Amino acid sequence: MFDTDILLQDSQEILGAVPVTLGMAFTIFVLSTIVGSLFALVEYRRVPILRELIMAYKVVFKGVPMVIVIFLAYFGLPPAFQFLLSLLGINFNGHETPNWVILVIAVTGCVAAFQAEIIKGALNAFDTGQSDAAHSLGYTGGQLFRRILFPQVALTAIPDLTTSMMVIMKALSLGFAIEVVDIFAQSQLTAALNYYYLEAFVIAVVIYMVIAYIVTQIADRLERALRVRT
Repeated sequence: MFDTDILLQDSQEILGAVPVTLGMAFTIFVLSTIVGSLFALVEYRRVPILRELIMAYKVVFKGVPMVIVIFLAYFGLPPAFQFLLSLLGINFNGHETPNWVILVIAVTGCVAAFQAEIIKGALNAFDTGQSDAAHSLGYTGGQLFRRILFPQVALTAIPDLTTSMMVIMKALSLGFAIEVVDIFAQSQLTAALNYYYLEAFVIAVVIYMVIAYIVTQIADRLERALRVRT
């Protein structure tokens, strides 16, 4: 059923896209988690005006298909970059912006809306009575965050954040629409050269499964470590 020689050859080519895919996925995960955490904190603190703006942001980016956001970013970000930098006196051709940068920004914007919900849920699950007890014991705000709040919020959020990482990995496959080559795109390109589509996509599936397994194992170990601390 499978041509083993083709499997080996295709595997080498498709594996070449793994570092790029993981690099983009990790960058998006970090940026979206930071942005989502800030959004969640604003909602948790019920900051006027900002809270309403963030709620509107989440409605838009959770409702609009990600591929549309990617195309809007592809056509809209380069001229926007060029205009903003021209205001600072910097001569920059926005159309020279790498496509992978546009993809990272677009996917980050979408995923941040979901990360905000995850972090907000973890914050709402935190028992505020622990904060009162910590303050009564003389804890500073920084000590409260490092020793009590952060470990418990992170522990609550880890399972959903792990899922977000895999969602990001799959979302990157949409980058092929703007000529960004990830694992999926590379499997398509490889198969288009030799017409062994089944072999190429099976290899891609195996690679995604291995990455998912590794991410899950890392998350489980981190969760166990945080349980020991809390």
